Amino acid sequence: MKPGRLVRTPIVWIVLVFALIAIGIQVIGNASGYKQVPTSQVVAVINGSDPLKEVVLVDGNQEVLVEKADVPHTKLRATWVGTQSQDLIKRLNERVTAGTLESWRGDNPDRGIMGALAVWLLPLLLFVGLFWLMSNAQGGGNRILGFGKSKAKVATKDTPQTTFADVAGCEEAIEELQEIREFLAEPAKFTAVGAKIPKGVLLYGPPGTGKTLLARAVAGEAGVPFFSISGSDFVEMFVGVGASRVRDLFDQAKDAAPAIVFIDEIDAVGRHRGAGMGGGHDEREQTLNQLLVEMDGFDVRGGVVLIAATNRPDVLDPALLRPGRFDRQIPVEAPDMKGRLQILQVHAKNKPIAPDVDLAMVAKRTPGFTGADLANVLNEAALLTARQNQQWITKENLDESIDRVIGGPQRRSRVMNERELLITAYHEGGHALVAAAMPGNDPVQKVTILPRGRALGYTMVMPDADKYSQTRGELLDQLAYIMGGRAAEELVFHDPTTGASNDIEKATNVARAMVTKFGMTSRLGAVKLGSDNDEPFLGLQAGMSGGHRDYSDSMAAAIDEEVSALINTAHQEAFDVLNENRAVLDELVRQLFDKETLDKEQVAEIFKDLVKRPKRPAWTGSDDRTPSSVPPIDPPPMRERAPLVPPAAQPVPGWHDGTPPAQLPGQAPWGAPGAPQGPGGLPQPPQQAPWGGPTQPQAPSWPGQQQWPPQSAPWPPGPQGQPPYAPPQAPQQPWAPGPQGWGQPLPPAPPQPMPPFDAPVTPPAEPQPPASGPDTYGRPGSGS
Repeated sequence: MKPGRLVRTPIVWIVLVFALIAIGIQVIGNASGYKQVPTSQVVAVINGSDPLKEVVLVDGNQEVLVEKADVPHTKLRATWVGTQSQDLIKRLNERVTAGTLESWRGDNPDRGIMGALAVWLLPLLLFVGLFWLMSNAQGGGNRILGFGKSKAKVATKDTPQTTFADVAGCEEAIEELQEIREFLAEPAKFTAVGAKIPKGVLLYGPPGTGKTLLARAVAGEAGVPFFSISGSDFVEMFVGVGASRVRDLFDQAKDAAPAIVFIDEIDAVGRHRGAGMGGGHDEREQTLNQLLVEMDGFDVRGGVVLIAATNRPDVLDPALLRPGRFDRQIPVEAPDMKGRLQILQVHAKNKPIAPDVDLAMVAKRTPGFTGADLANVLNEAALLTARQNQQWITKENLDESIDRVIGGPQRRSRVMNERELLITAYHEGGHALVAAAMPGNDPVQKVTILPRGRALGYTMVMPDADKYSQTRGELLDQLAYIMGGRAAEELVFHDPTTGASNDIEKATNVARAMVTKFGMTSRLGAVKLGSDNDEPFLGLQAGMSGGHRDYSDSMAAAIDEEVSALINTAHQEAFDVLNENRAVLDELVRQLFDKETLDKEQVAEIFKDLVKRPKRPAWTGSDDRTPSSVPPIDPPPMRERAPLVPPAAQPVPGWHDGTPPAQLPGQAPWGAPGAPQGPGGLPQPPQQAPWGGPTQPQAPSWPGQQQWPPQSAPWPPGPQGQPPYAPPQAPQQPWAPGPQGWGQPLPPAPPQPMPPFDAPVTPPAEPQPPASGPDTYGRPGSGS
């Protein structure tokens, strides 16, 4: 801080005032001529026999002032304790009687107004100074009473702009948010058809899928004020601050409407009410209640859209998720292969990718990766390239970066002895061999014995395409593959190690899910047992004995037995497969010792003589349910999906200057079936059904259409499908042009002469501005 600015701070002046007061007190005390001495010295003088001129006991300050008689101008000052007062008074009276003390007196001085002010004002100034320091540390000297102000940041033109071009892999979410932006920019397009903008949009999904990035893209393209705040910024140590900040945030947004408010990690304030142990007056619940009122309360002003993001939609309060508050709940999941390729292309724009690198293969090797994971892959590859002083990001750098993201960096400094390295090679070889031998497993992509992260080695088994469901047979094959490492240790070394602890944990989780979630056992059947929530709300579970278990003890024992049976069966299958292919397993271990890492092609070459297991038999869970022998149908060819955002309609030449466009050669006249579009790019009205038949759909407020949806004609058919008379119509009113579009009401049709019974029915056409000659409906008159 600059010296001039330091002098102008209030705390410096407060310190100076205190220093001056202390100096003044010291100067005044010294000017009285009394010398401060220890209490024991003054007591000794009083108890002695030397003559004294005067002694003063000051009751208010508990001081004793002594002036000697034999030594002129000798004045002593000391403090005394309350228990010494009686002894001092007794001794002073004895000295007066003996004649060695001229006089003594007690004094209780009045401080006066200045003294009283000093006693009360100095602590008050000290408190104000400390309060100012606290407020200054929390955000500025002008915010002493501004705890209830919102901490939202407003996106401006100086804010780094992120657009939808920087977002990939979530087209549906982009479409929904683009519609929000369009509504705020052009509300008439939506209000013309009676549409209302959603008041809230909730983006939910796993971490790293791009929820906050989508919000930044909306801020970059909205063209309206964008307020962003974190859910944790609402709640502070003071009661009521959260609700006050919510009110202030929405007041700012409503004053700047149309505007967008983005709350990141809304689960910090939107958790289920009554879930904790704090009771109904918890500070977070007050904040949530105020948020509910602002989103859809009694006093609602439009033009403010709330966008929120969370990783835990299951913990949010139901009142927050209902329509009218968060009308749209958009999942932002991990991208598929096409989305991963698009994300990689976005992040590779400013990176020197080698010409032989195929990003599609990188996307294929990274199933389940989120956008943040893919960005980290390319960033790690760029760091490796710079570390190796290379100019291009090569395929090898990308492979290493994928491994680093999955398992962590290599630990080349870890030195293992030959036996531990051999155990690791057989363990990973057992995983790879069983995975390749069981038909329901995904392909083996890589096997390595290099330590990485906390693992001594690993086997990468990944699908070549995205998978969204698994069959029972595939899960059983997966269990066998997981137990392959433990089975290899037992087969070769006759004694398992602790390295299979994580494999056992994974196998137990898969088997328990098969029993309790997926209903894949004949004994228990297709029932759901237990809860998916691992007690996220302590308050909701505190009053329940037994936690969230909703089944009996006998059922729990049956579940444990079924889980053990599945794991034991898979363990035995893995052991049998390894025993049957022992020669292939030994060859795989030799190659691992030689090359340390084997890719997909090298593993496939080693497994060319592998004896594979057949596909598992059909399973329905009961002997009473016999599978059908009729095969499924051949799926029809996939139709190309329509674009998420349809292209804008091209305007028709003419109609915009008040005159109809010229007819093209050979083109049907206006109003005839198959004629071009009418004003504003809208289609011509459809052909009317014959008299007595149902009316074809028409646009609202089309001439002659009095209600929507259309109704069947009430007249009985005549000899030639026509009514015996034409229904009466209201007289024609003068027509004035107005805005084009579906929402523009049109006048009722004018009266027209009764057409011949054998004349064809001509549908009505679009109205036009008045013109001389026949009107646009083909009727005689002036067009008015």
